[in-house]
Amino acid sequence: MDEDTGARKWYWKTSTLIIAVLSVGPLALPLVWFNPYLNRNRKTIYTIIIIVVSYFLIMWSINAYNKYMKIYDDLLKEIP
Repeated sequence: MDEDTGARKWYWKTSTLIIAVLSVGPLALPLVWFNPYLNRNRKTIYTIIIIVVSYFLIMWSINAYNKYMKIYDDLLKEIP
């Protein structure tokens, strides 16, 4: 695949971007920022969406961990 044929490289494809975001979250932002096929508005929108979703997933994970630890502590108190 030459540059002349207009074929995108695998790391600029949308499917690669989606898989990267689902796998490593905000660490995939360089794929968005350096993508030559996205204009500045799309890059900004994608960045904001990725950061907001990552924030809520992190908060959800912290909340789930705290609930788990409370249940674990309650179970340990019941053991003589």
